[in-house]
This record gives sequence, structure tokens and C-alpha cells, in this order.
Amino acid sequence: MNANIEYEKFTQEIYQELVNADVVKSTKVKHNIKILGKSGQKHQIDVYWEYEIAGVLHKVAVECKNYNKPIPISKVRDFYGVLSDLDNVSGIMVTKIGYQEGAKKIGSHYGISLKELRTPNQGEAIVAEVKTCINVSVRHCLFEVDDIWAKENGLDLQAYRERLDCLNFPPKEKWLHSIYIPLQVKDRSICNAKGEIIDTLDNLENQLRPDEDHIFYLENSYIDTHCGLVKIRAIKYEYEQNNKTMNISIDAQEFIKAILKDALNGEIRLVAKR
Repeated sequence: MNANIEYEKFTQEIYQELVNADVVKSTKVKHNIKILGKSGQKHQIDVYWEYEIAGVLHKVAVECKNYNKPIPISKVRDFYGVLSDLDNVSGIMVTKIGYQEGAKKIGSHYGISLKELRTPNQGEAIVAEVKTCINVSVRHCLFEVDDIWAKENGLDLQAYRERLDCLNFPPKEKWLHSIYIPLQVKDRSICNAKGEIIDTLDNLENQLRPDEDHIFYLENSYIDTHCGLVKIRAIKYEYEQNNKTMNISIDAQEFIKAILKDALNGEIRLVAKR
């Protein structure tokens, strides 16, 4: 089956679903039929159906154009010529890309419905957009390491700060010149040089006021890290408030079989997969 026939069959399938949803009486949407015109000439119609409302018979002919460029005025004018030779048949033209301005004017003037019919592209099947505000408050526990003790015990604080900055993405100098830095502690105890517990981080945090920075200055105090006991001069609790607004789009592309767009008024109809 060539691409043009596939597009015609796709159009037939979509309009069959739309007709089933909109018309009470069962109606068969047909593909590739011949209709005798008033002139005696037979016309090939890509997709066709008839339906009855309140005793009145309605007939619809669809011309399918599997084009990858806008439809020119000549194609709409040719379709109008076919419709003029048929007996009270409404016309719909479908294509994948769109129509030139002249084609739109002809279609609008003569009452030919111009549609774009295709499978949805990325972002075309957005069914809802939600704006949400996220407020995140983070409390950082940072330590001022005794630099004299660090030098005496072979702890290279500058190299450690550089490693911390390398963990940022993208890398930036956040800790390189900072007095207070994060440490990975083994437990929440604060000890003296003998390893005896003299306080805890939990106790300090219970003294904090909500959303307020505070520094606890210490003497002869150590924190137990994965590198062993590290002498600290102070502990700083620092709050960071981040407010972020996000627009979340709900894209139903995975569940949509086709998009049917009116080329004249821009109205879009989504046809769901079954």
C-alpha cells in the first residue's frame, strides 16, 4: 500500500470514529468510491459517508492530500469543481501540513471545510498546563575547622574545599574561600580531645529559632568524621530558601491517535487511541 492510500485509509478510520461519536444512526464511512455527477461524469471520492438527521439526508465527500507542503489554491479549486457537479454533497479537504492563503479564501468562500489531519507531533497533544510554586527551605550544618590543628595533623583544608567545589554541577567556587564547610560526620556527638562527649548537634539544633542563621562558638571541641576526630572552632547553621515556579504540561501524545485541526478557525480535536 502506497503512502497516499495509507493516508486515505487513515482518514477513513478517523472519520469513522468521529461519525460514530456524533451520529446516532449507524453510518458506514467508505473509502475510494465513484459517484455520478450531474454532468454524467463519474468522480472518484477518497472518503465518503451519508447520514440522516430529522429525515434529511446529508452527504459528505473528503478529498485527501498526503502533502508535505501547504495545499495550493488550484487543488481546492479543483475539488470545488467536483463538488459543484455532485448533488448536494458537502466537501472536506484534509492534508498534513496546511493550506496557502489563497486556498483558504477559496475554501471559506465556497463552504469547503479545510482540515489538517495527522498523528500528533511533540507538544501538540497538550491537554492541560499546571503552574506550581515550590518553596524549599534547607538548613545547612557547617563547620569551622581549626586551621592550625589541621596543618599540624596533615589535613589539607584547601584541597578538601576544592574537592567539594568539584561536586557542584556545574562546578563553581562555592567552598574555596568559605570559612564554614560541610563535613561528613559519623555521629552527632561533639567531643573533647579525649573523645568524651560534651554536647550533641541535636542539642544545638533544639536551641535554634526557625529559619534563622546562627553560629555556635566552641572551645576544645571535636567532631567525629570518617577521617577521624577533627577539631572545630564553631558550628554554623545556615538556612537556604529556594522558591521555584514550574510550568507542568500534561502531554497526552502517547494516548492520541490523531489531531484534526480546522485550518480556517484553528479549532483542534484530539482523537484518542482505543
